[in-house]
Amino acid sequence: MATSLRRPRLAVTLGDPRGIGPEVVARALGEAPIGADVVLVGPDDLVSGIPARSRIGVGSWGARSKDQDAAGDEVDALARAAGSSSVRAIERAVWLARAGDVDAVVTGPVEKRALHLAGYRFPGVTELLSHLTGDTPTVMMLAAGQLRVVLLTTHIPLRDVPHRLTTEGVVATGRITANALARWWGKPAPRLALCALNPHAGEGGLFGDEDDRILRPAAEQLGAAGPLPADTVFVRALRGEFDAVLAPYHDVGMTAVKVAAFGKGVNVTLGLPFPRTAPDHGTAFDIVGKGVADAGSMRAALELATTLAERSRA
Repeated sequence: MATSLRRPRLAVTLGDPRGIGPEVVARALGEAPIGADVVLVGPDDLVSGIPARSRIGVGSWGARSKDQDAAGDEVDALARAAGSSSVRAIERAVWLARAGDVDAVVTGPVEKRALHLAGYRFPGVTELLSHLTGDTPTVMMLAAGQLRVVLLTTHIPLRDVPHRLTTEGVVATGRITANALARWWGKPAPRLALCALNPHAGEGGLFGDEDDRILRPAAEQLGAAGPLPADTVFVRALRGEFDAVLAPYHDVGMTAVKVAAFGKGVNVTLGLPFPRTAPDHGTAFDIVGKGVADAGSMRAALELATTLAERSRA
């Protein structure tokens, strides 16, 4: 099937209106053309001030900084309003993508506490996107150049990781990853590696049996390398030996990406019917409005979304 001649279209949400999302979006879009048409989605007053081909406001978001809930407990109403606004923007962007009006979605940083205060009890945006697309199985990838890291578990306590890892779950994540690499990255036979959970991949059970009992059977089913120790697998991936590394828990994967390319990494959601990217940083409330927020990761998210949108339409 031939690719459409029109430029890709991106729905870009501004993220938490109290954070650096609006300013890094504005700065990233102002650096140079990205090869895509942008639809900005966010609070009315914020989207109106950023140049874009089109804008969609989701209403105002302001609220008193403190309020009382029904039980009389003091709550942060400003955070709750910001969380509600953030989700309204994401919902609208997803609607646009599912309707075929845009080819990819880029989301600005949000605060998880604000989402929870607003009544959205999801660990993060990845899980929210899964819910909004019919509980689609999704996978969280961090990409920085040729280093691509997929998380087997996301925002859970470290003590829970060994109990959440299953051979079946690892295989399912690996297959979603392989399909995305084939479809969006043009790698029909992707080379996957599985990062070990324990030091030295368990050292034959001396430092834990999860690698042999759970991860090794999964690697065999996927045709992946590993499990390989965390202190070497990412170096090998950076040298081009693997197309993606499956990491057993959040920080081991995130640390590898941020050490390799701090400020340039991109969060990618795999498994959705459309590409979704986001910067690899948070809301950074402490530097809002100071003119020091780095737009590099947002720019990288826009550029990768454009590339993936082009491939997804092929």
